[in-house]
Amino acid sequence: MLSFYTLFYKEVLRVQKVAFQTLLAPILTALLYLLIFSHVLEQHVEVYPGVRYTAFLIPGLVMMSVLQNAFANSSSSLIQSKITGNIVFVLLAPIAYGEFFAAYVLASVVRGLAVGLGVYLSALWFSQPPMQYPLWIVSFALLGSAFLGAMGVVAGIWAEKFDQLAGFQNFIIMPLTFLSGVFYSIHSLPTFWQSLSRFNPFFYMIDGFRYGFFGTSDISPWFSVAVVGGCLLAMTGITLVMLRSGYKLRG
Repeated sequence: MLSFYTLFYKEVLRVQKVAFQTLLAPILTALLYLLIFSHVLEQHVEVYPGVRYTAFLIPGLVMMSVLQNAFANSSSSLIQSKITGNIVFVLLAPIAYGEFFAAYVLASVVRGLAVGLGVYLSALWFSQPPMQYPLWIVSFALLGSAFLGAMGVVAGIWAEKFDQLAGFQNFIIMPLTFLSGVFYSIHSLPTFWQSLSRFNPFFYMIDGFRYGFFGTSDISPWFSVAVVGGCLLAMTGITLVMLRSGYKLRG
């Protein structure tokens, strides 16, 4: 476990060294979303009966921040290591590919949860949504951040330059998060778009996470946790196969 711990510590330390970029900047971005959308829609939208729109919006923004930053952590670390060439020092070390995977994903979970907690605590000034089922909140936060951390490892391995990684984030991660129900309930959409939303795994993460706050959701949280868990297992398998084969990492 020494190899795993050392790599994990290195990744967490990297986040701490540039905390303004990795922690404070995404918190500020989420608060700007909250300020703008709550100001514009607070008096015009009521998604759940008796729930203010600002309170409805906070869990979505928290989970969106968790997911985006978990992905950014592992993907940016790997692409930087590949471009600067210091990835060779990790590959030459006696570390198993399973430990390599676990260290990067766990560090991504830590950053995602840290940013999410920062967004939640900062947003309490605007509104204080209830926490009816904390266990569901923690479960979806852990599963979602682990899934995006693993996806970030895949993106970091696949990308050979920052442009490719930016394309992965701008054309896959950002659309999936923004179209996952962060700012709305899918029941407000036309039937076609409701059906299409059910193919978006990010929707189940957001919806299940929000259920932990209000006890109300568009989909059963048990079905959502099954979908997210299945996606995590599939992404874990893909990532481990890539690491084991040395795809774009060795030779």
